[in-house]
Amino acid sequence: MPKQRRIKEIGDLGALKALAHPRRQQILDHLALHGPATSATLARALDLNTGATSYHLRELDRHGFVEEAEGTGRGRERWWRAAPADLRFPQRSEQSDEMRPVVDEMNRLAFAADLALFERSQREIEGVWADSQPYSRGSIQVTLPELRDFFEEYIALVNRYKRADDELPEGARNVLTRFLAFPAPADAPEVQSAAGSAADEPTDPLPAEAKTQNLPDEQTEDLAEAKYDDTTNGAPS
Repeated sequence: MPKQRRIKEIGDLGALKALAHPRRQQILDHLALHGPATSATLARALDLNTGATSYHLRELDRHGFVEEAEGTGRGRERWWRAAPADLRFPQRSEQSDEMRPVVDEMNRLAFAADLALFERSQREIEGVWADSQPYSRGSIQVTLPELRDFFEEYIALVNRYKRADDELPEGARNVLTRFLAFPAPADAPEVQSAAGSAADEPTDPLPAEAKTQNLPDEQTEDLAEAKYDDTTNGAPS
């Protein structure tokens, strides 16, 4: 039975900016997919210097996004892991004028990174996992409370398949999942004309590979310090 994940509400602008930095997102992604690491191993994996990774880890630790991994280090080594939590960000209507561009930039960076990973997965995944990229595009007709319930049911389903290493069945691997839903603009073309139309049929693909690549160099630290990163309306990282 999967453990209930702690919900972490992030309403502080400083915490959002700390989380949204592109390099810090790389660090969190690496820790989430590959487990505990030191600043040195992160620097090698992400092509950074150890001073930069140490600084970013301290900032993430200050806001509770990473924590020391007990029982891992040797001597003076400090091993870090992503703090397990379901991160929730303010609803759009609750975001201040200063917060909204930060969240918008968070989303832009996250979607760009996801698209790059999806394209990489299409190029590189072979063998039995070559057919492991299902996706679906469609529409549903719901009220706002129903949409919120739909999202929570999706999160519960994802958490059901989050398992510790010693609970993994043979052949299991990391598979990236993403959820995106938004009201269709009034003048948008219809995605479906009736329930069960072809637009709702599952098609291929969605990334199945571990998230390990660097973000493009142009997504610089200067940009991120001014704006920032990852999820909207409660969607998890």
